[in-house]
Amino acid sequence: MEPSRSKTMSIGGATFDLFVVADHSVIHKDERSRAFTLPLGSKIHIDDVIRTCGGGAHNTSVGLARLGCDASYCGVLGDDPWGEAILQNCQKEGVDTAHVTVVEDEATDFSIILTARSGERVILKHPGTSKHLQDATFAREAAAEVDWLYLNSIQEGACQIEDDIIRILVEIPHARLTWNPGGCQIEMGTDRPGIAALLRQTDLLLLNKEEALTFTREPDVLAAMKHLIARGTKAVCITDGAEGVLATDGTNVYHCLPADCAVVDATGAGDAFGTGATWALLSGKNLPTAVRAGTINAMSVVGSVGAQPGLLDLTTMERRLSESRLAVSDTRL
Repeated sequence: MEPSRSKTMSIGGATFDLFVVADHSVIHKDERSRAFTLPLGSKIHIDDVIRTCGGGAHNTSVGLARLGCDASYCGVLGDDPWGEAILQNCQKEGVDTAHVTVVEDEATDFSIILTARSGERVILKHPGTSKHLQDATFAREAAAEVDWLYLNSIQEGACQIEDDIIRILVEIPHARLTWNPGGCQIEMGTDRPGIAALLRQTDLLLLNKEEALTFTREPDVLAAMKHLIARGTKAVCITDGAEGVLATDGTNVYHCLPADCAVVDATGAGDAFGTGATWALLSGKNLPTAVRAGTINAMSVVGSVGAQPGLLDLTTMERRLSESRLAVSDTRL
């Protein structure tokens, strides 16, 4: 299936991000932890302020559009300058916003991201209109017409749309799903009926290491992967920062380490990985290639501030995939 002919829909949040970039003096270190230190009453010098658009579903829709997909975004924005900026960004990137709901007199999701030059960060997030992503605002009919759904992190109230997504995936044989569970779903665990049903319909499940252990209640990543495959998930990718990603299709475990690269800002790295991996599977590539594509996309994103500037276009992705020396090792699950 050619990605340029494939329709995708990213479902979830979009945020307006304000990056406040400071030097290393704001980082406090001791033997047990590292933290940003902002003494009360002090005046902290900052190096830069950068305004960008972000949010899981917005990031993945932009990433898939750049990779040649007919991408759309389904979510809820406020009737405010932040929401307008996100809509304008979608238009610039070629993302269809016909299924965006705009709520009057409420604020779009907003984040202030305090970032050190080393790439470390603290995110101050105001959850805004994304809480209104429910049955009444979910574009069921449009979602049933796409080739690949990408369900991003959603707020607890939005879990009501799980039944709609499950029904679409059961009734439409060609429909596929990438799922990056939200915090509320991870805390509920895999035994909750709605989550268990969604796992059975998931083609690509994306989690970081901490999320995977919490979600499955298992003691280690390998056990977590076996747990998720046993629940019916077709492929699982678990990321672990500089330690790379582990992925499985139920038979083999694949491991890919990122190449050495400068980390300016890690915001959006997970979304970039998921976008690259989803594009690869959508293009008919195998899971090891998908892991490489996701890693290449994530490596590009962490090289600049913000979740979207580093997202690769189709030509660059294909060239880097062919030129990259990233190795994927495999063992039996």
